Amino acid sequence: MRTATVNIESVRHTGLRADASYHLSEGQDARRAVERSPYPLTTVGEVTKEIFYGTRAKRVYVNKRENGIPFLSSSDIMSANLENVKLASRKYTPDIERMTLQEGWTLISRSGTVGNCAYATGRHAQKLASEHVIRVAPGGHPNDILRGGMLYAYLASHYGHSLLTQGTFGAVIQHIEPSFIASLPIPVFPTSFQEEVDTLVKSAASLRDQAAKDLEKAKQLILDYCDTPFISSNQKENIIQSSKILHTLNTRFDAPVFINDGVRWSSQQKRKTVNLGDCSIKMWYPGIFKRAYVEDGYPYIKGSELFLANPFRQCQHLSRTKTPKIDQLWLKPDQLLISCAGACGLVKLITKEYEDKKAIGSPDIIRLTSNDPLFTKEYLFAYLQLPAVYDCMQSFKYGSVIERFDIANMETLPIVVPTETLSADTTRIVVRYAAATYQAFCAESRAIAMVEQEIERWQTKK
Repeated sequence: MRTATVNIESVRHTGLRADASYHLSEGQDARRAVERSPYPLTTVGEVTKEIFYGTRAKRVYVNKRENGIPFLSSSDIMSANLENVKLASRKYTPDIERMTLQEGWTLISRSGTVGNCAYATGRHAQKLASEHVIRVAPGGHPNDILRGGMLYAYLASHYGHSLLTQGTFGAVIQHIEPSFIASLPIPVFPTSFQEEVDTLVKSAASLRDQAAKDLEKAKQLILDYCDTPFISSNQKENIIQSSKILHTLNTRFDAPVFINDGVRWSSQQKRKTVNLGDCSIKMWYPGIFKRAYVEDGYPYIKGSELFLANPFRQCQHLSRTKTPKIDQLWLKPDQLLISCAGACGLVKLITKEYEDKKAIGSPDIIRLTSNDPLFTKEYLFAYLQLPAVYDCMQSFKYGSVIERFDIANMETLPIVVPTETLSADTTRIVVRYAAATYQAFCAESRAIAMVEQEIERWQTKK
């Protein structure tokens, strides 16, 4: 049992908070570590222009991109893919300018899973975010004593995260407020140190923007070849022959199988298609097992973490000796992963950082490897992320509580047969995407590690 003696001044300083979860938290340990800084201390509020969250308002969502603006939730800001998000109505969303994100801000999840940080890149800019995302705009001090990338790396570090989460309140849904973030201590690191960290963070942001552009380019090559527009319709009913029902997998009779824009797009293809199961690929998932969590083991990436830009920050670790099916659980760069439970149809190309970290992944996600020179994993990665194909995968879902689909469903997915040139061009672009994604991860991780190592160095000095 942990105990501590807290004087009345400490209680007054924290807004009369007397709960043990605050005074015995890691945040208090982090505060003491930061206060040992050999450099001058200031507060986050002193080195920022503004700390705020978006307008609270009723949200009206639309289907057509021309009528809406991408709208990010507090979990979306951490995602590697910012395209498959809801669209908020341009017409009915109030105070759009106040809700719009800008490049270079630090974004912090305000409620639920509190304290997760993301650096706003060009992909975030001009998108909207909910009131559950706190925006930290750097550059408020007249002498600009703390750079934006430095501020992000500090708040995203172990010490920054501990400070952020110590200020949560609420019995059911935890929250933090801008005023609390403004009060957090932050050292004024030396200029040369700040410049190095800031350069690494901005380099990572630039690489992620370039990777996103490469992926869109690869997808567009496939769409141009297909020459079949994907049109979202509002069709709510359809007449289906009984013979068609009998030929569905498991003789399904539910509406999503037959009233689906992606399925319609696939059936209207002018190019030749084959089922995914007929390609020279392998698909599997290891299946569930009892998990033995430890402090220092293999990083375990859950399905909810897999599609984050950096899933290693808060992930748990599994025992090196008590985890079965290790050979099937490794995440390796030759794999595609497809989510098949909960948020179904998301696709992840495993890049080298997972191998570097010796990471293992959720056993309930489909793994795919390809030995087909035409249907390479890079071509399939771009193809499976087309909006029409994603919509088609939604027709596979079944289940009333947790929706899911399985490998047998994925084997029936129609895949447009590419030319050798299209396959080679798409593969080359996606290889470049993977390299940029890995480089971005390394640069950002290096920046955060520099901050943590610098603070740790203060603790060893007498």
